Amino acid sequence: MTNPLLQKSTLQYQAPDFSLIKDEHFKPAFEYGLKIHDQEVDAIANNVAKPTFQNTVLALETCGVDLTRAVGLFYNLTGSNTNPTLQAIEAEYAPIFSGHNDKIYLNSKLYNRFKAIDLNKLKGEDKKLTQYYLQQFELAGANLSDTDKEKMKKINEELATLSTLYGNKLLLARKNAAVVFDNVTDLDGLGADEIAAASAKAKEAGLEGKYVIGIMNTTQQPLLSSLKNRASREKIFKASWYRAEKNDEGDTREVLEKIAKLRLQKANLMGKKSFAEWKLQDQMAEKPEAAMELLAKIAAPAVAKAKVEAKEIQDLIDSQNGGFKLEPWDWNFYAEQVRKAKYDLDESQIKPYFELNSVLENGVFFAAKQMYGITFKERKDLPVYNPDVKVYEVFDDKGTSIAIYYLDFYTRDNKNGGAWMNNIVSQSHYLKQKPVIVNVYNFSKPVDGNPSLISFDDVITMFHEFGHTLHGLFANQQYVTLSGTSVPRDYVEFPSQINEHAALDPVVLKNYALHYQTKQPIPQELIDKIKKAETFNKGYDVTELLAAATLDMAWHSVEKESDFKPALVFEKEALEKYGLLVNEVPTRYHTPYFAHVWGGGYSAGYYAYTWSKTLDYNAFDWMQANGGMTRANCERFKKYILSVGNSVDLNKAFKDFIGHDMQTEPYLKNAGLSAK
Repeated sequence: MTNPLLQKSTLQYQAPDFSLIKDEHFKPAFEYGLKIHDQEVDAIANNVAKPTFQNTVLALETCGVDLTRAVGLFYNLTGSNTNPTLQAIEAEYAPIFSGHNDKIYLNSKLYNRFKAIDLNKLKGEDKKLTQYYLQQFELAGANLSDTDKEKMKKINEELATLSTLYGNKLLLARKNAAVVFDNVTDLDGLGADEIAAASAKAKEAGLEGKYVIGIMNTTQQPLLSSLKNRASREKIFKASWYRAEKNDEGDTREVLEKIAKLRLQKANLMGKKSFAEWKLQDQMAEKPEAAMELLAKIAAPAVAKAKVEAKEIQDLIDSQNGGFKLEPWDWNFYAEQVRKAKYDLDESQIKPYFELNSVLENGVFFAAKQMYGITFKERKDLPVYNPDVKVYEVFDDKGTSIAIYYLDFYTRDNKNGGAWMNNIVSQSHYLKQKPVIVNVYNFSKPVDGNPSLISFDDVITMFHEFGHTLHGLFANQQYVTLSGTSVPRDYVEFPSQINEHAALDPVVLKNYALHYQTKQPIPQELIDKIKKAETFNKGYDVTELLAAATLDMAWHSVEKESDFKPALVFEKEALEKYGLLVNEVPTRYHTPYFAHVWGGGYSAGYYAYTWSKTLDYNAFDWMQANGGMTRANCERFKKYILSVGNSVDLNKAFKDFIGHDMQTEPYLKNAGLSAK
């Protein structure tokens, strides 16, 4: 029992002691944790006493403590700081964990005990938790025959293996897609710090004297907006687009095609026509048709706007005697010029005002204090899993300590792309647990003492991910399963998207947007330009997002295996069918590297960003009509949305907050897509 994963950490709020945790601790912890959890579940299922909330629901909710701790920490590390040892363990245990989950949710004895509990005698969270578990049993296939349960276990095991394989292939593909440039002239337009970072990355790869540009998760790459050399832009774009379809170790197509077919088999086994129909049962949308209807309502005006934007860009290219037709790798570079011309806004003018630490402490933290009264104190005494990670203790408006918060800012080759929030320890009154939360980002690490200057998009990402953190910090539930961010996928982005609006709050913006050299606040004229440009390029932004969401839904709405086609053919036909195949506006994620869907939990769920954004715009309009993001309005938001987790009917909670159901018009209006 010297394994640190098999005991509660003695650090504050059970924050992990990363100084003690080694790779070799995970397998023994998993083995022990699985064995104990199996015994606990068997004891609940075989209990001869009459089923009650305490001896059945609560017993299942609170067992498996060691396994939960070890698995949670493991996946935090494989996402943000992996290595070949952890990857091998992940590949080995993915099917084992899947089988373990099936052992619980396909257990007839256990399911029958849950069904025997009288829901009418329960109330509040006890009732909600029981209903939640009943739904999980049914979604997993607890009602299936024994033969079909065996089929389901086999499918789930295969899916877990393939999903891990997909993730590892994609990590390799992204790493291998890094673009090498021989001459600094190829990078004309980049800042000195960006060139220094490319040079340092080349040196690291043993390519002294050259320049290496790494590839981010998305199709479009951040540097394309500044690179003057068209050939360099094309090289980077194509490296991104073709990264996972090169018939090599990083090619994901065969794996994802197998995943899609197995998911359909799983849904059919459950009596559903498609995987999407099965998956959406416990979501806000409930049915794929509702999700597609929302996407379609926004898609038509978004594509129309994107075509207008494309014409503006082509006119600019022609006016400069470019002599070429607009291609995807040109869009961001020329859009930047159109933005300068239309709004006199230059990204390089505003970037010096967005220094990473100032955005964090004078922006994100300052806004949290203004809106909710919470404060942060850096903790240098708590161990971290990587030297780049910072730790803070969080205090409420009365000065009471409420949480520990980790931040991991910089990109690494052993880190998944994108940005996210995770609970390391989830809040629970019953377990007397306070939240321990991490936010992970992929910003470029500054070199040679340069400041870390980020784009305004990156600023929004920081406020967004911190919105998830607020959802975790204000969790106020008895049980972990219903706590904080444990809500439907198409609701979970709503609290984070609301927090994005704080970035442009006048008081907040003036506080963090300080020039990194002069320390002067951003001038009002630049703020006005940023605000005016808010709906700039929205046709493009919304179209690339909707294309990805529609693509995901198309893959998971297939009803016959014979209707699947090779990945690239399927993608082209699906986008064509829904009017989203726009050459100049490629989908935000191309099928082979659509990690949210094939490796993450967003299968048949990428529409969730648009659904949540629609909730956000509805709620933001209500706030604006009632005085803005005031302390009073934010406390109301905390009461109805942030603090309830999944313990109440969320459609009702939303309606109670703003007084009506979700409407599409606020999305179209706020995104500048409305005809009105």
